[in-house]
Amino acid sequence: MRFKPSTIKDIALALNLSTSTVSRAMRDSYEISAETKKLVLDYAKKINYTANPIARSLKERRSYSIGIIVSEIANNFYSQVINGVESIAHNKNYQVVISQTHESAEREKMNVEYLSSRSVDGLLISLSSETNNIEYLKTLHNQGYPIVFFDRIPEDFDTFKVTSNNFKGAFDATEHLILNGHRRIAHLTNSKSLSITKERLAGYQGALKKHHIAYDENLVKFSEYGGMHMQEIDEAIDALFQQKFDAIFISGDKLSTGYLMYSKKKYPTLLSKIAIAGFTNSNVVSIFSPSLTVVRQPAFEMGKVATDLLIQMIEAKRPITEYETITLETELIDEKDLKL
Repeated sequence: MRFKPSTIKDIALALNLSTSTVSRAMRDSYEISAETKKLVLDYAKKINYTANPIARSLKERRSYSIGIIVSEIANNFYSQVINGVESIAHNKNYQVVISQTHESAEREKMNVEYLSSRSVDGLLISLSSETNNIEYLKTLHNQGYPIVFFDRIPEDFDTFKVTSNNFKGAFDATEHLILNGHRRIAHLTNSKSLSITKERLAGYQGALKKHHIAYDENLVKFSEYGGMHMQEIDEAIDALFQQKFDAIFISGDKLSTGYLMYSKKKYPTLLSKIAIAGFTNSNVVSIFSPSLTVVRQPAFEMGKVATDLLIQMIEAKRPITEYETITLETELIDEKDLKL
């Protein structure tokens, strides 16, 4: 049996009222008496009536929903961003529709097209590692569709963007390793095309340069899908262990856990001798062994800021023509300061 929701017409028929009277009573109109309002609201509650969001969106030309597109929900950073998004959206009476790309540019495009065609009012997007063509997004945005990018952001796109200070986070982590006596520092990172990869690599190189350590490209390994496929991490780690290094800076959550899991299995003796620092928003990082120095991103705050900006765009009376990129600061936490 197909579910059939109650409608204003059903209420009007049951109470022998006009649909316009019921509609006004539901909106608390001054034109309707308190007695009639109570009659309508009590009956609506009795039959579990809820307003039809499709009808509302057709009338107001707005769905009061926003979409968020991420690579993977099962990622500490993105789950925290989504919590931030929902905290703002809920307070402003917007629903959140979540979609995953699994690092696929094709799936990202399909998700964008699906959400935008289903009257979702605007999109929050963190680009997939495969994405290298965003012309379709520019076309959509130029037609007036609100889009805000966060974390993984494009360079040539005139809209609001929210990101972390990736350069400083990487610089601080690498310098921390140097100040603790390490000179051969490897770097395990994401796809070369991503903004976060470029910025974190630059921060790593900047710290090496400051301390007069030569940059060795053999100590840098890229992971095209950011550790989503374990094989790519295994191959990168095997290549690194062909080199001599005494510390490693890792650029993301999945890469950090992947490095620890594979190295414990294949290089347990060497693993214990190598210091680790890296970006991770894991809530259980204190139980990692060996321990690591952590760069934390303000994920919850990033979600809040990006959502605020998107809703500003959606609700603006006139087109917004001036945009900014907001950079939030990272936090370096020494392994000795991590608490169980």
